[in-house]
Amino acid sequence: MAQAPRELLAAMFSAAVESAQPEYCIPPHLPEPPRGRTVVIGGGKASAAMAQALEHHWSGRLEGLVVTRYGYAVPCERIEIIEAAHPVPDAAGLEAARRILEKVSCLGEEDLVICLISGGGSALLPLPAGALTLEDKQDINRALLRSGATISEMNCVRRHLSAIKGGRLAAACHPARVVNLLISDVPGDDPTDIASGPTVGDPSTCADALEIVRRYRIDLPPAARALLESGEGESIKPDDPRLSQLTTRLVATPRLALEHAAQVARTAGVDCHILGDAIEGEARDVGKVMAGIALQVAKWAEPFAPPCVLLSGGETTVTVRGQGRGGRNVEFLLSLALALDARPGIHALAGDTDGVDGQEEIAGAFITPDTLARGWQQGINPRQALDDNDAHHFFESLGDSLVTGPTLTNVNDFRAVFITGD
Repeated sequence: MAQAPRELLAAMFSAAVESAQPEYCIPPHLPEPPRGRTVVIGGGKASAAMAQALEHHWSGRLEGLVVTRYGYAVPCERIEIIEAAHPVPDAAGLEAARRILEKVSCLGEEDLVICLISGGGSALLPLPAGALTLEDKQDINRALLRSGATISEMNCVRRHLSAIKGGRLAAACHPARVVNLLISDVPGDDPTDIASGPTVGDPSTCADALEIVRRYRIDLPPAARALLESGEGESIKPDDPRLSQLTTRLVATPRLALEHAAQVARTAGVDCHILGDAIEGEARDVGKVMAGIALQVAKWAEPFAPPCVLLSGGETTVTVRGQGRGGRNVEFLLSLALALDARPGIHALAGDTDGVDGQEEIAGAFITPDTLARGWQQGINPRQALDDNDAHHFFESLGDSLVTGPTLTNVNDFRAVFITGD
């Protein structure tokens, strides 16, 4: 094995991100041009790059509008790109959502809507339902992000407080044909959870959303609670006749990204084992579990013999109780490092494939056997940093942050633990 552990882990992460680049994954899934108009809509961190890839490979007439995160725009000639805030929505996203809804409101049977959706679309398409305001949506988003709820639970609440999510955008496209091209960033690849499912039917109910609010003790604005309790926030169901001309295609998924990363390790002569692409739970708890598996491998060569890499994906959660900046990938890593307790020969990388861990312009970080020792040398108590949800500061102080800038895609979290056997 010629590559250093850090170099190999970085190469694997890069391969995962590259496999989900829109220019690579969009063209095989494009539909035939229609007799009528082709209108492109969408939202998410990858949506602008998806629009650009579509333009590169579409010969017919084309028009449209997509919204992406600030800093994630790329040049397009026929599709308008708008930037807005994520993860807490802003007025630019609100206006983009309104315009997208207007753009598809007068289409006919011979028209085609291509909907480009990726992770981040929930915040980027913040069109409130009923009497809700943008400020209400912002407060609800902040509360959900801090609650410890899973991404599926958060999106269930969002779908029932929205005028565009939960299939409502698809219903507005009727009677045009709709083709969804989705880049999945959610455990299980459920289309209803990707950007809260604006163009797919939703089987969940207002009662489900209320139960989630109760479970996590989320304080809803009065208008939001009234919307859920009255049932007026009910989403569009899968059997709705307005969705009869709907096709959904997953063009990139966490599983495919992990497989590309695994191939990099195997090419370097290192066995690689994918433990799961949909792992959820508190980030610090997942870190402890992964440490237990890694220690078993290192000590007993069970269930795999070193050298090997343990790969996993999914989306963990962070219940923010301290004063730190959160970040599920760095919280996972700091918990992992504490549980490994400086065990020699174990290195790891964890990062969000969109380049943003939590609310930070940092994808994730690396750990090495001497991570804890170097933290103490910097005057930082690793355990205290974890308790304060301040892992970003911890890894920045060590120079071990993983900074990629906008990756223009999003296939969820990437976690790789390399047991060298040294």
